Amino acid sequence: MTEADARTTANAVIGLVGVAAACVVLTSPSLRRLAARAARIWITTTVPLYLFNQAREAWVQSGRRADIMSR
Repeated sequence: MTEADARTTANAVIGLVGVAAACVVLTSPSLRRLAARAARIWITTTVPLYLFNQAREAWVQSGRRADIMSR
């Protein structure tokens, strides 16, 4: 078996396992609720953090000083 064949086989197996796991989660109400809760927590924590970091980086690149209250 060549390396390319091994990679193709491994990718196919990982894909099938992912599809099987998704089917189990979608057909089980308790797992579906758990997945929805985890997705909600992930979205509400990572998106605001990403936006905050982007704003902070833009502020730093603009060359402005951080102490805007000392005018």
